[in-house]
Amino acid sequence: MVARTTIRIELPPTVRQAVVSVPTSDDSDIALVNRAKAGDESAFGLLFDRHRELVFRFALQMIRNRDEAEDVVQESFVRAFRNIGSYQDRAKFTTWLLRIVTNLCTDRARMVHRRHHLEQQQASEGLIWMTEGDREDPNENLVADGRRQMLREALAELSDAHRQLIIMRDLEEMEYAEIAELLGCSVGGAKLRVLRARRALKDRITPRMEAELT
Repeated sequence: MVARTTIRIELPPTVRQAVVSVPTSDDSDIALVNRAKAGDESAFGLLFDRHRELVFRFALQMIRNRDEAEDVVQESFVRAFRNIGSYQDRAKFTTWLLRIVTNLCTDRARMVHRRHHLEQQQASEGLIWMTEGDREDPNENLVADGRRQMLREALAELSDAHRQLIIMRDLEEMEYAEIAELLGCSVGGAKLRVLRARRALKDRITPRMEAELT
C-alpha cells in the first residue's frame, strides 16, 4: 500500500473550526452526513478529518503531483461541503466523494496537459521546472529497486481510464461493488474493466522486464 501522508487543507472557517474543536466520533459516515444535512457543520468537519488522507492518496495516484493533489483535496471537500444536500445514501459516502475527486482530477489532468504542451511550444526547457512543482513516486513501496521505475513508467503510459482502475482496485484495494458504483456500471462490468487495465499494464511492463534480463 502507498505510505500515508499528512496534509494541511484550508476549508471554510466554520468547518475548519469544527475539525479542531470536536472530538473524534464513532458515528458512521451516513450518520455524520445526515447531521451535516441538518446544518451541523461539525459533522462535516469529522468527515473531512476521517477521509482527507484517502482523498489525498487517490488524487496523488491520479495526477502524480503533490501540489496538484493537495489542491484537489481542498477543492473536493469544499465541493462536497457545498453539495452535501444532494448526497443520497444509495452509495457509500466515500464512493460519492471519490466521484467528485475523479472528476476534478480528470479536469485538472487535461488542464495540466494543455498547459505543459503550450509551455513546451512557447518557452525554453529552462522554464518548465517553474510550473511542475515537486513530484513524488506513489508506487515506491510496491516493487523493489529498478522495477519501481518500470511500474511508474508503465502506469504513466496507460490511458486515464486504465490507470484509474489500477489505482482503485490494486493500490487502494477498493471492492468491485464500490468501483462499479463509482463508474456507474455493473459489478461484472467493473471486473472486466479491471482485467483489461491489468492486461494493458502487463503489456507495458513485460518488455521492460525482458530488456532488463538481456
